[in-house]
Amino acid sequence: MTVPQPLNTAQDATSSNSLRFIGNATVLLEYGPFTILTDPNFIHRGEEIPLGYGLTTTRLTDPSMEIEDLPPLDLVVLSHWHADHFDRVAEERLPRHLPILTTPDAANELQDRGFANARALTTWATDVRSKDGVQLRVTSMPGKHAPSALSLALPDVMGSLLEFSAGSAPVFRLYITGDTIMYEGLREIPQRHPELDLALIHLGGTRVMGVTVTMDAEQGVELLETVRPGLAIPIHYDDYEAFKSPLDEFVSAVNAAGLDDRVRYLRHGEAIELPGIDP
Repeated sequence: MTVPQPLNTAQDATSSNSLRFIGNATVLLEYGPFTILTDPNFIHRGEEIPLGYGLTTTRLTDPSMEIEDLPPLDLVVLSHWHADHFDRVAEERLPRHLPILTTPDAANELQDRGFANARALTTWATDVRSKDGVQLRVTSMPGKHAPSALSLALPDVMGSLLEFSAGSAPVFRLYITGDTIMYEGLREIPQRHPELDLALIHLGGTRVMGVTVTMDAEQGVELLETVRPGLAIPIHYDDYEAFKSPLDEFVSAVNAAGLDDRVRYLRHGEAIELPGIDP
């Protein structure tokens, strides 16, 4: 795979294969004929979301674009049912017919709210879609939102593998960790999928009731060393009060591990151009 490059202004206007970081875990992926949104979170700085059990957290950043400014979407990939991944703005303003791939629990919640095309994927289950001669294969990957002591109190979570093909072999493979902690189940990923072109790593070191429930800097580096993607981009950091492991800690840990050439950092609103399929 050719290493993705940052978009400049001219490329931004013309690139057909790109990934834009909107904020938190929300990413807009335009690849070939497909336009895909992950974990839609469009509330603004200063607004609160519920975490469950009467707990809340406040957003510290603004999304880099508004939900009304999105292009027409083919698909939403949702890691789990939490308000910083599918918020009240998404519930109010996303089209009810939009296909959404997510966990069984989240699919039930969405269907109850009128999203009839929400589809549940269990771990390692796959959804395959085709458009204009390009195939998209989405596979649910292992994920665990908390250690066993707290796991029953938090929703099920999934990672996702998006594989794009225009023939027999994938042209581009994107792994999204979802809100997982580092645990033994993630070690099966490189056994099944040893070639990952790009990984989006959910960080933040989120703490709920005193327990870390998303990867902190140390766990993020361990994941890099475990799944060994060609390139990684951290997301889901510094956006909420509940996030206790800032991006700076991850940058330092990556540097200490000698992995600087494997990580690219995007600010909100920035994008990278992706090699591969042209529509």
